[in-house]
Amino acid sequence: MTARPHRPLLALGLRLAAALLLGVMFVFVKLAAESGAHLVEILVWRQGVAIPLLLGWMWLAGRTELLQTRRLWVHGRRALLGLASMSLLFAATAMLPLAELMTLTFVGPLFAVILSAILLGERVGPWRWGAVALGFLGVIVVAQPSGEALPAIGVAMATGAALLHGLINVQVRDLGRTEHPLTTVLLFSVFSTVVLAPLLVVFAQAHPPAVWLMLLASGLFGFLGQVGLTSALRYGQVASVTVMDYTSLIWSTLFGWLVWSHLPPLTTWLGAPLIVAAGLVVLWREHTLALDRAKELTV
Repeated sequence: MTARPHRPLLALGLRLAAALLLGVMFVFVKLAAESGAHLVEILVWRQGVAIPLLLGWMWLAGRTELLQTRRLWVHGRRALLGLASMSLLFAATAMLPLAELMTLTFVGPLFAVILSAILLGERVGPWRWGAVALGFLGVIVVAQPSGEALPAIGVAMATGAALLHGLINVQVRDLGRTEHPLTTVLLFSVFSTVVLAPLLVVFAQAHPPAVWLMLLASGLFGFLGQVGLTSALRYGQVASVTVMDYTSLIWSTLFGWLVWSHLPPLTTWLGAPLIVAAGLVVLWREHTLALDRAKELTV
């Protein structure tokens, strides 16, 4: 496949829709976990539902060529990172209120700055180091270490998932240069299901119909959201489209109030703007540095 031209408005719209769809997915994941479903069951349903839907669409649309790829290793690496990130995130979902969970996942860009300095030797200036300090100050405020603290293990899992998600965004963008979004989503689902399915022998349980519907819904909305995320990175720049991820804080707060009658405490309202502002500064700085590098190459 040849790379498609940038379509920024389409990319932003897809990312906005994905944020809403994934917000609904997290509602069903949390409800299923609270109803007794094991993490392995939730992960299998989240990933497995996509496989028959995608294969059926490819067959009916005559697009079976999307099953082919020359980058199987890259897909496998992306799938392992994605499965690790999803496992941490879903485990944290069972422990934390949705709004606080989403807020903590926004530290992904801050980890990217630290990793680029340590692993790549990249020079990081005062703007980005200041953003890192501001963002982690926000994490401390949200986690409320001196008050009614959030579960430490849940906070650690959410931030760990954010770290992995930052790496995944870069890989998905790279795959988008040669792979159709549905190919990426399908192979992620297949790799994950192959790894997880044998574990059902140990962790599968009997559930009432309502829980099975929750698991099915989590897989359906997660699939649709994943397609939106992957497609957005195909049509737009990472620094631009990932800004839309912050809208998930709106949905998580709304759903937390509607379903669990939970409104974030004052510490979340104080800490969330710090984390969001830090992430936006990092994204802005990354964008301006990329433009500067592009200008230097054209001189």
